[in-house]
Amino acid sequence: MPDGSWYCNDCKAGKKIHFQDIIWVKLGNYRWWPAEVCHPKHVPPNIQKMKHEVGEFPVFFFGSKDYYWTHQARVFPYMEGDRGSRYQGIKGIGKVFKNALQDAEARFREIKCLREAKETQENERKPPPYKHIKVNKPFGRVQIYTADISEIPKCNCKPSDENPCGSDSECLNRMLMYECHPQVCPAGERCQNQCFTKRQYPETKIIKTDGKGWGLVAKRDIRKGEFVNEYVGELIDEEECMARIKYDRIIDAGPKGNYSRFMNHSCQPNCETLKWTVHGDTRVGLFAVCDIPAGTELTFNYNLDCLGNEKTACKCGAANCSGFLGDRPKVRKKTKRRARRRKTKTEGRKKSEDYCFRCGDGGQLVLCDRKSCTKAYHLSCLDLVKRPFGRWECPWHHCDVCGKPSASFCHFCPNSFCKDHRSDTALSSNRRGQLSCSDHGIPAAPALIMSWRAKFRRFRTTRSTRWQ
Repeated sequence: MPDGSWYCNDCKAGKKIHFQDIIWVKLGNYRWWPAEVCHPKHVPPNIQKMKHEVGEFPVFFFGSKDYYWTHQARVFPYMEGDRGSRYQGIKGIGKVFKNALQDAEARFREIKCLREAKETQENERKPPPYKHIKVNKPFGRVQIYTADISEIPKCNCKPSDENPCGSDSECLNRMLMYECHPQVCPAGERCQNQCFTKRQYPETKIIKTDGKGWGLVAKRDIRKGEFVNEYVGELIDEEECMARIKYDRIIDAGPKGNYSRFMNHSCQPNCETLKWTVHGDTRVGLFAVCDIPAGTELTFNYNLDCLGNEKTACKCGAANCSGFLGDRPKVRKKTKRRARRRKTKTEGRKKSEDYCFRCGDGGQLVLCDRKSCTKAYHLSCLDLVKRPFGRWECPWHHCDVCGKPSASFCHFCPNSFCKDHRSDTALSSNRRGQLSCSDHGIPAAPALIMSWRAKFRRFRTTRSTRWQ
C-alpha cells in the first residue's frame, strides 16, 4: 500500500469525465456497473429534479436502464473488452448484468466510431493544431543573440540607387547574406534587404495534398531567388533534443511555427534553406531556386537525419526521387562510372582499413563501428563535415533498395542488397569468387541500383532544422 495519500494516473493527469463516456460506477454496496455519462438536459425530468451536489453528473446504467447522480470519485473509465471477470464464476450473476455488459460494449464501439469519424472530418477541414508564431521563440537556456548597433555591417548602397540593396544590386550585405539594419543602412527607408524583419512573404495558402498530408501553395508567381518565408519555430538546446551535437541550436516547428512548417519535402525542390545573419543572430530563410508559377506547391529538401538503420519512404513524386528521405536524388553520369572502374584496379592491392572504400584514396578516415567490419571512408565521401553521432554502421550493411540489413555485397563499392532484392540485382562473381555490381562492368538492373548517401545531414525529419 502507498504511504499517505494516493492519486490514480487519471487524476494526476487532470483527466476529466466527458459526456457520452462509458464508465464503471460504484453505488453503495452494489457491484461496479457499466454506465454512460449523460448530459443533464437529456435525462428524464424526475432525474433532473433529483437532489444532487455541485460537480455531480447523471449516468445511465446499462441493463437495468436506471438513472442516478454520481461524482468522479465513484467512477473509472470503461476499457474496450471489459467483461466484469471478477463475477464470471459467481452463480446467479443475473441476466441483467450480462445484458449490461453486452449493451455497454456495443455502445462503446458505437461512440468510438462516431468520435473517430468526427476527428477525421475535422482533420480534413483544417491542419492539426499548432501555435502560430512570427519569430523564433527560445526554449530553456537557448538565447537570441542581438548585436550592438556599432557591430552591424554597413553596405555602400545609396537612397538614389534604382533598387537599393535589392536582389539585382551590388549590396555587400546581401552578397554576404547579412540583413541590413534600418538604423545603419545608408539607403534608409528605401532599403530592400530587410525581408526577415519586415516578414515580406509572398501570399500562400495551406492545402491538403494527395498522400503527403498538408502542404503550402504559392498564390502568386515567385521569381527565382526571391525570399519565400522564414523557417520559424522553437529554438531548442541539446538537452531538449536527443542526438544533437553540443552547443547546437535547433528550430523545432512542430508545436509552434509559421506557414513554412507545412512545406513538404522534395528531391527536386523549388526552394532552398539559407542561413542569414539578422541583427547579429542566425536565422534560416527559404528562397526560391527557380521561377515558381502561382498555384505551385512550395517544397524544399529536408536532408533528413536518419539515426536508425531503417529508412523513411519518400513520396515527393519527383523524376529524380531517391525513394527514401535522406538519400541522394538519383544522378547517373558516365564520369562517376569511370571513376569507380579506376578504383577497382587499385582496390586489390590496398588494405581497406587504410583507404576509403568509396574513392580508394587514403587520408583521415571514419571507421565502421560494426564488429569485424574494417571498412573506412572519408567524411566527404559520406557527405559529412564531422563524424556521425553515436554508433555508426557504414552503408555496405544496409540494402540500397529498402534499407534493411544486407545479404549480398559488392566487393568493390558500398552497393549491397537484402535477401528480398538480391535476386533482382545483377551481382556477378569473378574468378576469385568476389561479387561485383553493375557499376563494375556487369550489365545493370537500373531500377534497383540506387545511389546511396550518408544518413546524417543538417536538417531533421520532424520538420526541425539545425545548424552549427
